[in-house]
Amino acid sequence: MKKFALLSVSDKLNIVEFAKELKSFGYGLLATGNTAALLKNNNIECTQISDYTGFPEIFSGRVKSLHPKIFGGILLRRENNDDLKEASSNNIMPIDVVCVNLYPFHKVVNDKGVNLLEKLENIDIGGPSLIRAAAKNYKSVSVLTSPSQYDKFLSKLKSDNLSEAVRIELASAAFAHTAQYDAMIADFFEHEFNLPRKELRVNSKLSKSLRYGENPHQKAFLFGDFDKYFEILHGKELSYNNIVDLTSAVDLIADLPKNSCAIVKHTNPCGAATSQDTYSSYVEALSCDPVSAFGGIASFNTTIDEKTAKKLNEIFLEIICAPNFSEDALTILRKKKNRRLVKILKSANKEEPVVKSINGGFLVQDKDNSFLSDDNLRIVTEKTYTEEEFKDLKFAWTICKYTKSNAIVFVKKQKAIGVGAGQMSRVEAAKLAAQRAKEYGHSLKGAVAASDAFFPFADGVEIIASEGITSIIQPGGSIRDEEVIAEANKHNISMVFSGIRNFKH
Repeated sequence: MKKFALLSVSDKLNIVEFAKELKSFGYGLLATGNTAALLKNNNIECTQISDYTGFPEIFSGRVKSLHPKIFGGILLRRENNDDLKEASSNNIMPIDVVCVNLYPFHKVVNDKGVNLLEKLENIDIGGPSLIRAAAKNYKSVSVLTSPSQYDKFLSKLKSDNLSEAVRIELASAAFAHTAQYDAMIADFFEHEFNLPRKELRVNSKLSKSLRYGENPHQKAFLFGDFDKYFEILHGKELSYNNIVDLTSAVDLIADLPKNSCAIVKHTNPCGAATSQDTYSSYVEALSCDPVSAFGGIASFNTTIDEKTAKKLNEIFLEIICAPNFSEDALTILRKKKNRRLVKILKSANKEEPVVKSINGGFLVQDKDNSFLSDDNLRIVTEKTYTEEEFKDLKFAWTICKYTKSNAIVFVKKQKAIGVGAGQMSRVEAAKLAAQRAKEYGHSLKGAVAASDAFFPFADGVEIIASEGITSIIQPGGSIRDEEVIAEANKHNISMVFSGIRNFKH
């Protein structure tokens, strides 16, 4: 019995070469309109589906492959005599290879320049049906959904090793492909028409296997489009922990003013500063906690130049990331083989939800896209802040937003000088921030403080005020706010309520 292959591809990459190889193995070719035209233009004999079915493509190509002669040929059970008799009586040929890839919905779905009608036209109907039918009948049919599969498939044909195991692998990939495609469409409809989310669809392809997870005994994998956000310019492979820290560092630096540097260790900022240039911002950020910075990640929101590169080379940093590097800077920084240099290609999508796995399910929340609005800030003390203090308060609030709870951050002259992160008590966070600041030679006199949540008691303010802090920003909202405000007034310091809590667990 003659073998047939059905070709219907949106992505025409290597389809001509693939079709020639199939012909050399004795396959007859069926193809849809544009694919058939391309093959014929390259002198490859094929039968257009409409000629085979006796029914034309209609509605501008919306309907072309949805026909019993096509799906019958794919779903035909070769071992079933009744199926074989029905196929013969209806002139249905068995189709042994289905090579289909889908309309490029992924290319238009997030394109603001494409209108709704065009997006809907890029939702493939016949393609997913063909793929699913072929995958269901893997015992007899091979299904290919990507040009990347062509070479391996042809090598199996050449070695006469097109086993059922190979077809099962192709079928599994095919079902995954259509599942991802449908999930993308479902997500689009929910977003486009403002529908409530009733299902969590994790719609990401495997990018690569990582060496291990948080610890060597844990397996780890990277899914999604990491390479659209970051380009690795130099250094060894990123680890699981590197990637977690890198994203934390990049999210923080994106919220800081230009000419800023943030140094992150274990997802917490251990230094941050804004200055007149890239070099100065790094020097100031490093001064906050130069010991913790060792082995950390230095992130920038401006180009790293030669002078900054030389300074960066003085200590060991796991990763240095920035939107750009000068050529001289790259030459200098590449001298350290194991350190990673990462180019930030674009900022994170702030509309993507945050997903965490839990026993029995997932927690999903919006990203913390909060920002300080001057109009919403409320002075609650007798004393107000100065213009310089106000700048530092906003800077401190941003650093605190990216610091694990309970968090207290001290800032002076647009520079973090003390960070208390991840403590079980806010008092301990304040003590730790002060201890760190004094340990590295920073004077707290005239500095400001930020707290990621309200002070439950006045003791936290008492500790902060005793260190010489002149102003505090905090969300407010405690039942003891009046006691806390009274403590601030007692020490003649200003306090502003932001109304925004920034817990980070």
